[in-house]
Amino acid sequence: MDRRCWLGFVCLFLTMRLAASPALTDTLPDMIAHYESDIDDLSKVYIFPNSPEYYDRFRRLHKEALASLQALSFDALNTSDKVDYILWQRTLRHSIMEIDQAGKVYDSVLFAMPYAQNLMDIQIKRRRGHTPDVQLIARTLDSVGFELRMARARLDKHTPLSRAQIKMIVDVTESIREGLKDVETFYQGYDPGYTWWAKGPYHTADSALEAYAGYISGLVKATDAVNPIGEEKLKELLNYEMVPYGPKDLVDIANKQFAWCEVEMKKASAALGYGDNWKAALEKIKEHHELPGGQPQMVDNLAEEAIKFIESKDLVTIPATAKEAWRMFMLTPEEQRFAPFFLGGESILIGFPTNDMPDSIKVMSMRSNNYGFSHATVFHELIPGHNLQGFMNKRYKSYRWLFNTPFSVEGWALYWEMLLYDKGFQATPEEKIGALFWRMHRCARIIFSLNYHLGKWTPQQCVDFLVEKVGHERFSAESEVRRSFHGDYGPLYQLAYMMGGLQLRALHHEMVDSGKMTDKAFHNAFLHEGVIPIEMFRATITGQQLKPDYGTQWRFAEMLP
Repeated sequence: MDRRCWLGFVCLFLTMRLAASPALTDTLPDMIAHYESDIDDLSKVYIFPNSPEYYDRFRRLHKEALASLQALSFDALNTSDKVDYILWQRTLRHSIMEIDQAGKVYDSVLFAMPYAQNLMDIQIKRRRGHTPDVQLIARTLDSVGFELRMARARLDKHTPLSRAQIKMIVDVTESIREGLKDVETFYQGYDPGYTWWAKGPYHTADSALEAYAGYISGLVKATDAVNPIGEEKLKELLNYEMVPYGPKDLVDIANKQFAWCEVEMKKASAALGYGDNWKAALEKIKEHHELPGGQPQMVDNLAEEAIKFIESKDLVTIPATAKEAWRMFMLTPEEQRFAPFFLGGESILIGFPTNDMPDSIKVMSMRSNNYGFSHATVFHELIPGHNLQGFMNKRYKSYRWLFNTPFSVEGWALYWEMLLYDKGFQATPEEKIGALFWRMHRCARIIFSLNYHLGKWTPQQCVDFLVEKVGHERFSAESEVRRSFHGDYGPLYQLAYMMGGLQLRALHHEMVDSGKMTDKAFHNAFLHEGVIPIEMFRATITGQQLKPDYGTQWRFAEMLP
């Protein structure tokens, strides 16, 4: 048989085999992974995340993905795929809603951004290498100063802008500056016409836009906080996060947990020699802190201690590489204005005073990062908390990062604080007081953040509550409130710690305390399922019957031990 006949026979054989095989189609996880890649790739093309072009393109992407998803037969899917279906559908609908809402804010401030579309168009044409009309570009850049003066005149006559509107103007302006910088880099020196006509106008326009963004940012006073969102919006967000309780219910749950903490605090206080005066005991343990330069070594020691304890109890699988891969950094003074203790995940970021802080702040910072407090939070950030969770989520069902929720991310780390307390990791009264302080703090976050968003408390009342009720140093209390209402955290983020932890605690009681799973099997299963809402994790491990439009229904608080 000659070569051509042999190749023809092989091709015919393969064609017949493929025709006889089941249709080769993407799995649902593949579809989600492709969608995530489309988002990543298109975001590099449509670089103005707040613009009509971006809104139109991504609205279309989400709607096409939703149509593809809903074309599947839900009943033919296995449990894991049904969970993906429910969560992807929920995410797509939410993404479309968010684009529509952002578009309304954008339209509401167009009067203050008359320069926006013309400047975006320069970059839009550049990305495909269109031959530039350099004189038109120069005239467009020259007009920026006049347009900014007109915009400021309109703003002077306009009603005060909301924080969302201010943020929109600043974000759009800064993204335009990045786009123009890209244009300058692309053409400067390569296109003589651009260099001749537009180089000077570019630098003038960029300076004017920078000043305008600063002016707009200045409309937000340093003491301003995000506007309370109200009860109905809170309920909407809670429903999206699969929490079947209203704001008032959550405050009641938090108060109940806080009362338990006070009882335990008094026990630890008595063991330390302070009777029921747990606040005096708390002040005492704040004195046990490292001197300048000593905090990093203490953190390393505490990280190793937690790993050894967890492995001795066989609570969860900790891969050797996970123990090797974490590292630490120091928080800057500015970062500590929003996070005075620790931040963590891939690494741990340590809060501790620097030499140029005022002496009073230095003292409060050291007292806030004492041994007892640190003993109960280092493992929250590292292993088995955020670091281990992130490590595993990269390796198992990584596409599910699309569905991540703080109730799962922060809830997992907080759950371990509660579990290790139960398992005896806090061996001394000092360590117990440190752990209970943090649990009180997470209860307090629910109480003050919801009362703020319900319009009942001011930020100052929230600060006072943390100082008087929980025992915070005023510096750390102000940082916590600033983090809640001045930063980029959503209105539910601060309550997600305790509520997510309680969800996992209730599920642990249902599955582990009942003997259906071991600690290790339960924890490994969670880490293998990704950062999905905990109610969906429960559906997975219990084999729950699901419907395409499944809504939250698991009232976990009634199932707590």
